[in-house]
Amino acid sequence: MADVLQTSTRRVTREGRSYPQGASVQPGGVNFALYSRHATGAFLLLFDAAGGPPTDVIRMEANTRHTWHVFVEGVKPGQLYGYKMLGDYAPAYGFRFNPYKLLVDPYARALSGKFRNQDNLLLGYDSGAADRDLVMDTRDNSALVPKSVVVDDAFDWGEDVRPENRLERLVIYEVHLKGFTAHPSSKVKHPGTYLGFIEKIPHLKALGVNAVELLPIHECYAEDFIVAKGLTNYWGYNTIGFFAPESSFSTGSTPACPAHEFKTLVRELHRAGIEVILDVVYNHSAEGSELGPTVCFRGIDNPSYYSLTGPGTQPGRYYANYTGTGNSLDLSNTHVIRFVMDSLRYWVEVMHVDGFRFDLAAVLGREAGKFQSSASFFDAIAQDPVLSRVKLIAEPWDIGAYEVGNFPVDWSEWNGRFRDTVRKFVKGDGGQLKDLGWRLTGSADLYGDDGRKAYNSVNFITCHDGFTLHDLTAYNGKHNDANLEGNNDGNNDNQSWNCGVEGDTDDPAVLQLRSQIAKNHLCLLMLSMGTPMLLGGDEFLRSQGGNNNAYCQDNEISWFDWDAAAKHGDFTEFCRRLIALTRRFTVLQRRKFLQGIDNDGNGLADVSWYGPDGNLPRWDDGEARTLCYRLDGAEVKSKLGSYSLFIVLNADYRDQPITLPTAGEGLSWRRVLDTSRPAGDDILAPGEEVVLDPPCQYLAKARSTVLLLGR
Repeated sequence: MADVLQTSTRRVTREGRSYPQGASVQPGGVNFALYSRHATGAFLLLFDAAGGPPTDVIRMEANTRHTWHVFVEGVKPGQLYGYKMLGDYAPAYGFRFNPYKLLVDPYARALSGKFRNQDNLLLGYDSGAADRDLVMDTRDNSALVPKSVVVDDAFDWGEDVRPENRLERLVIYEVHLKGFTAHPSSKVKHPGTYLGFIEKIPHLKALGVNAVELLPIHECYAEDFIVAKGLTNYWGYNTIGFFAPESSFSTGSTPACPAHEFKTLVRELHRAGIEVILDVVYNHSAEGSELGPTVCFRGIDNPSYYSLTGPGTQPGRYYANYTGTGNSLDLSNTHVIRFVMDSLRYWVEVMHVDGFRFDLAAVLGREAGKFQSSASFFDAIAQDPVLSRVKLIAEPWDIGAYEVGNFPVDWSEWNGRFRDTVRKFVKGDGGQLKDLGWRLTGSADLYGDDGRKAYNSVNFITCHDGFTLHDLTAYNGKHNDANLEGNNDGNNDNQSWNCGVEGDTDDPAVLQLRSQIAKNHLCLLMLSMGTPMLLGGDEFLRSQGGNNNAYCQDNEISWFDWDAAAKHGDFTEFCRRLIALTRRFTVLQRRKFLQGIDNDGNGLADVSWYGPDGNLPRWDDGEARTLCYRLDGAEVKSKLGSYSLFIVLNADYRDQPITLPTAGEGLSWRRVLDTSRPAGDDILAPGEEVVLDPPCQYLAKARSTVLLLGR
C-alpha cells in the first residue's frame, strides 16, 4: 500500500481551511476541502495529464469538523486532481475505503472525460472473488479514472436578467439537450451541444414557450451493463458530477469548456425571455448497488452519503433502493443535505438557472423509510434565501410511494393524474367526466387543501418517459426491441390508441384522425388550469417508432428530425396558435381554482358545466364522453374586457349536437377553434373568428375539441 500513497510533492502547501467544499480558486493557489467523517486519512493527487501518473501526492493533514483540507500554492484553473482515502474496508459494516482507487471530488465543477470500466478497474472489489464485494481489489486505477478539474467562475454575463415568468404564464418545453440538435437535419454548427442548442432558440421563441426543462445535464456515468450492449445512458439519470455540466455536450476545446458553454446557453435563453429549469437527480448516484463502481461517494464516505441496510449481522453491506437504480442518497444526513443545497445554490447563483425539476422526488422526503412533507430537506429548501425563490417542481413518486398532492406549499408537481385521465378520455374511454372536471380546473382535490394554487399542477400528456404525442396515436403497444431487453422494459399501461393501424401508414383517413386526436390532447393541455408542459418535438409530431423507453438510444430514435418539422409545419402552426390563444385569453392563466361561483357580480360563475343538451353533465354516466363548460373571462384582467369562453370536449366516436347557452345581451358566439376542421381553419387568429348561425347550436364532430368566444 505504501507505493500507492507515498507522499511526494513539488508544491508548497499549507493547512488551508475547511470551507468552501471542493477546489476553490483563491489568490496564490487553490484550497481543497473534502468531507469524510469515517476516513482515517485523505490524499490529494495532482495530474498534468488525464491519463498520466500523478505529479504530486499530498497528504491532507488538517481535519476540521470531518473535513480534510489543504491549500496548495501555485495551482491554477485547469489543474487536474483526484483523491484517495484511507480507512477500513469492511463492507459488512458499510465501510468501503480502498486506497488503490482514485476518486473524483463530489464538488468537482468539471471532469476531464467519461468513465469507462475497463477490466473492472473502477470496481472497489475483486469481481472474480467468490465473496465479490467483500474482497478488496488492489489494482491501481489512477490512469483510467477521469480527473476532477479546477474551474473558476469567470464569465461575461453581460446584462443577464432572469425572465422570472410567473408560473401561471409558464409554458414548459421538456427537451433533451443533445437530442434537440444532434440529428444532421438540425443543420447547426455544433450539433448535440450547448452551443448547437442556441441556434434553435428562434424555434422556441416562435412557438411561444417561455421555459425549457432540460433532461439531466449533470456529468453522467453510463452503466456498465448498458455499455456492454453497445448502448449508453442517453437520458442521463445516473449522475456522478452534481456540480459539473455534462462534458459530452460541449465542443471540448478546454476542460472548463462545458461550464463556459452552458453559461452561454443560459445567457442566450434569458435574452429570448426563456427560463432554464434543470431536471436534477439527487435521489441516488451513479455508483449503483454494492456491486457497482467505486468512483466517488462510496470511496470517500460510504456510510455518510448512502442509506445503508442489510440482513442479520451485516447492517451496512447493502443499499436502500427507493429508486430502482441500486442506491439512495441519505437525505437525513446533515452533510448530504448540505451537499445537495450547495449544488443547487451553485446552479442558481453561478450558472443562473431558474429552477429545478426533481427526479423521483419522493425519495428526498423519506425519513426512517417513509415520505414526510416536513422532511429535513424540504425544510432546508424553504428556509434558504436563494432556493426558496426559484421554481421547484417534483416528480412526486418513487418505486415505493406515489405522493401526488403531498409536497410542501412551495412546490409544484408533475400531475400524473392529469396525464392518465386526459389520455383515457381523449381515446374514448367512458367514465372519465368526473375526474376530468377536477383536472381541467387545476386539480383542487390534490392541491387546494394546503395553500397551493392551480399553477402548482404541472400538467402534461407526454414526457421523455413514454410515448411521444405522435406515438400515442400510432401504437397500441410499445416497440422497445432496440433496447435489447426483449421488449420487456417500459410501461405496458400507455392508454394509447393507434387509430386502427399499428405504426406507420399511408392511409389518409388514419393520418387525419391521428392528427385530430393529437390536437385534442394539446387543447386539453393548454386550455386546462395549471402549468402546461409540452414534450419537445410533439409540436411537429416527432416519433420514436413506438419506443416508450428510449433511455439508452443516443441515435435517430431519440434525436429530433427537423425534416419532420418541415413535413408537419401545419401541426406546428396549430401548436403555435394554441399557445398564443392562451396568452390572449387571460382567463386561462388564473391563479385561483375554479369554484363554480360568481366572483365579480356579473351573473356568470367562474365556471359553468354543461352536457351536450344544455343541462348539467352526466358526471356519473359511464357512457358519457362529451363535456362542455363556460369560463367567465371578466374574472381575470384582460384587454378584451368582458367576454366568455365556451369549450366543448367531444371524445365520442359520434357527432354531438351541442345546445349553447345565450352569449349575453348584444353578444354572439364566435368559433375560434375546432380540431375537426382542416389545417388553417382549425384555429383562427384574432379578428378571423366566425360568428355562429344559428347562435344557440353547434355540431361538434366526432372526436373533436371546440372553443367558442362570446363577445
